[in-house]
Amino acid sequence: MEALIPVINKLQDVFNTVGADIIQLPQIVVVGTQSSGKSSVLESLVGRDILPRGTGVVTRRPLILQLVHIDAEDRRKTNEENGIEGDEWGKFLHTKNKIYADFEEMRKEIEAETERITGNNKGISDEPIHLKIFSPHVVNLTLVDLPGITKVPVGDQPNDIEIQIRELILRHISNPNSIILAVTAANTDMATSEALKVAREVDPDGRRTLAVVTKLDLMDAGTDAMDVLMGRVIPVKLGIIGVVNRSQLDINQKKLVADSIRDEHGFLQKKYPSLANRNGNKFLARTLNRLLMHHIRDCLPELKTRINVLAAQYQSLLNSYGEPVEDKSATLLQLITKFAAEYCNTIEGTAKYIETAELCGGARICYIFHETFGRTLESVDPLGGLTTIDVLTAIRNATGPRPALFVPEVSFELLVKRQIKRLEEPSLRCVELVHEEMQRIIQHCSNYSTQELLRFPKLHDAIVEVVTSLLRRRLPVTNDMVHNLVAIELSYINTKHPDFADAIGLMNNNLDEQRRSRMRDLPPSVPRDKSFKSPVGQSVPPSEPLALEGEATKAAAASLQSGSVSEQGDGGTGNWRGMFKKGEEGLPADRTTPQLLPSISPQRGYAVNLLDVPVPVSRKLSAREQRDCEVIERLIKSYFLIVRKNIQDSVPKAVMHFLVNHVKDCLQSELVGQLYKTTLLNDLLTESEDMAQRRNEAADMLKALQKASQVIAEIRETHMW
Repeated sequence: MEALIPVINKLQDVFNTVGADIIQLPQIVVVGTQSSGKSSVLESLVGRDILPRGTGVVTRRPLILQLVHIDAEDRRKTNEENGIEGDEWGKFLHTKNKIYADFEEMRKEIEAETERITGNNKGISDEPIHLKIFSPHVVNLTLVDLPGITKVPVGDQPNDIEIQIRELILRHISNPNSIILAVTAANTDMATSEALKVAREVDPDGRRTLAVVTKLDLMDAGTDAMDVLMGRVIPVKLGIIGVVNRSQLDINQKKLVADSIRDEHGFLQKKYPSLANRNGNKFLARTLNRLLMHHIRDCLPELKTRINVLAAQYQSLLNSYGEPVEDKSATLLQLITKFAAEYCNTIEGTAKYIETAELCGGARICYIFHETFGRTLESVDPLGGLTTIDVLTAIRNATGPRPALFVPEVSFELLVKRQIKRLEEPSLRCVELVHEEMQRIIQHCSNYSTQELLRFPKLHDAIVEVVTSLLRRRLPVTNDMVHNLVAIELSYINTKHPDFADAIGLMNNNLDEQRRSRMRDLPPSVPRDKSFKSPVGQSVPPSEPLALEGEATKAAAASLQSGSVSEQGDGGTGNWRGMFKKGEEGLPADRTTPQLLPSISPQRGYAVNLLDVPVPVSRKLSAREQRDCEVIERLIKSYFLIVRKNIQDSVPKAVMHFLVNHVKDCLQSELVGQLYKTTLLNDLLTESEDMAQRRNEAADMLKALQKASQVIAEIRETHMW
């Protein structure tokens, strides 16, 4: 187990080179109030004067002190290699390989290094000083000396000096792999010990806290520390050890540490004979060595696991940074090709990185087509924006100056085109949404798929610009195509469409059924065939207008189905002109017109200016007007549904062909054509300023972790037990 502490020291050296605290190494942290004797305890463990001494704040930076026990063979070999004399020497991390054989020079270097960071005032710093002491008179230990706990700022100290020191102490003792050495002066009450209070905050069970009671020789006359040392006042699981250090007078008189330890032994034998063998600096050193070894043994498995995990993480991080570019031309072509492939794969749904938080790429485009666009079209009311008065006004406007017996076909076309025009806006919005999604795919590929692009910000910006420009050029082309799709539907109203013909046939059947129903309701005294066969000049029975109106409505639907007004003779049926002639021959013009078309022809005997009389919007429609409007509305709805179905099918196809597929097919050639140029190579493949630095830091950390893993692997199982 003696080999464990040097192993930790090696790990400390390994990680000191990269300046990182990612590994929480086992160490002993010395905590105490100002002037409680912390530095004196450390000097007693070393056996030499190495630390700055005095009153007030002396320790202003953490001092990581590694004590390394060396045997005679190692000492002779080192002396020969470095040309030094003496049994003991030290080395600082910040002075690299310089060896200090003079401990007075070592103390001055600590003072100079402290002032270099913290200045001449009484301020503190959390940047540690690393010192390694090699001596045959020490046991293997790793200790951290921290500034003493203080309450009131002195000199040039900031007002929050207490908080700064407290945070610094907590940062070190919060390490679960550290042993807390709580130093308390014997001439103060243990119940008021700040060191034990701070230690208990992070170690409430006291499993890793060892108490040291200093200044046993300075207690008031008639008092002793027997109860404190026996643990009767405040029990500490790892124990309480009392020590006697040199006074300031002894230090001024250059009293040796060895003489101080001898005097300490005599004092303990005199004052505490029953406890003398379990107190003192020598016992403290052996206890700390034993505790640290056992603590390292317990922490080593977890430490090894953490080092291996971190090594894997830094290896992955280094891979993401990529290797330094050697062949710029090949690298540029590779990055362009990879980006284009990832862009297309994201659209196809075969990308390596699949988004789980939201729809992305091709899946979102599919959602736009079938959910957003489809539902928007389905929500468009075929008769939205059309009132019955609007339909009636359109019918009357289409007839011109002549009273019409039948529904004009022009009115149907005008109204249905107006409704079809409403499909253009959601169709163009669909194109816009797909364009936005394809723009988002660029960022998705940059963030998830091609991490290498982050190394070259100028190349990334250039690729984004090229793809954005390509999408921008395709947007008006796609919009024009979608606009044309709607214009195509508006250019020719195909009333011969099979689905429309079926709708008209169904409507005719309904009208026939309605006419037969009305005929059955006629009084028995009226012959049922007179409405169809009355000769010219014969008066028309009261029931005849209804029959004629039903026949006229049916004929209007039939004329829409035929597609145009035919030029047949006077007796022709099934066309608008023929039916107009039949109406003129079968109806006398002097008596029956007011009853047939009450809404069109004013009653005889009234001089009315139609321009001055607006069309009433709230009047009750006649039966014929209602039927005419109903016919037009049914035809509009039927034809609108056919067109909507066509638009819902053709717009996604047009967007896919003119925008999505075109960009997929042309993306790589566009990128190569715009970016793969010799004049742009150096500029595009310029790494970001901090990328090279981060790569070097990650490489250094990876080397340190790999070396640390090798150091731990060298420990044999027999060393652990």
